[in-house]
Amino acid sequence: MTIQVHLDRLLAERGMTLTQLSERVGVSVVNLSVLKNGRARAIRFSTLSALCRALDCQPGDLLSHWPELPG
Repeated sequence: MTIQVHLDRLLAERGMTLTQLSERVGVSVVNLSVLKNGRARAIRFSTLSALCRALDCQPGDLLSHWPELPG
């Protein structure tokens, strides 16, 4: 996957657990875990916005794009 999610880093920096984040954004721990572990295939803008609000960050702090290497 060329999109990387930095949820684990942001949680650690804020001293927050996945369960606490789940309660703040109204998204299940299971779905946040899928996102955190890079297995998500999509994210709703409303979820992204809620995550950014709860983590006091910008989308670029949460997601990054790395081009795939040819070959």
